[in-house]
Amino acid sequence: MQYREIVAVTGLGGLFHLQSTKSDGAIVRSLADNATKFIPSRLHNVTPLESIEIYTTGNNVRLHEVLQEMKDSSEPMPDAKKGSNEEIRSYFAKVYPTMDEDRVYTSDMKKMLKWFEILKGANLLDFSMYAQQESGEEVAELGAAEVETQLAESEKAGDTDVELVEDAEKPAKKSRAKKAATDEDGEEKPAKKTAAKKKAESAEEGEEAPKKARAKKKDEE
Repeated sequence: MQYREIVAVTGLGGLFHLQSTKSDGAIVRSLADNATKFIPSRLHNVTPLESIEIYTTGNNVRLHEVLQEMKDSSEPMPDAKKGSNEEIRSYFAKVYPTMDEDRVYTSDMKKMLKWFEILKGANLLDFSMYAQQESGEEVAELGAAEVETQLAESEKAGDTDVELVEDAEKPAKKSRAKKAATDEDGEEKPAKKTAAKKKAESAEEGEEAPKKARAKKKDEE
């Protein structure tokens, strides 16, 4: 079980371990009593903790960044239930000074205190994976730059065997086969004459017709 698998569910207190998702909801296990239940999506929203952002006076930060500061701080943590609003707001002003007090409500601060205690009890306050991810992204960017440099050098030397393909090779189009027309009995009908051939035959017939008419007129005279 890892921090990125922990979710909050609207309408339900506490935190949950996401077991699986379905088209109509999700199956979660409570970190409080280990009870497993189905959460219908039509009634509740399931939100991963790692996707939650906190307002600050600068750019928003992920929840785990605030939780990390709470973990590293030596400032006494007030009780989420018994602590006064002033004590809670004063605590976060010291632990995370850039938190936007106008947009982060006291109820949100109390919720972060409750979640911190739950995660601490479940030993889920290790956020080193996020630092590794950031380092990995930098390494990946450096690696990509090195690859581009190597390809450029190979192309200049004329020894590159890298092939860029935009689309999968498509089969060559086959010429359309002429379909033989068939009659009702299934017998093949003679192929239709081309327009050029028809025109030539019509011209020949047109020339023969006047000749026959002139010959018949001469006989009658």
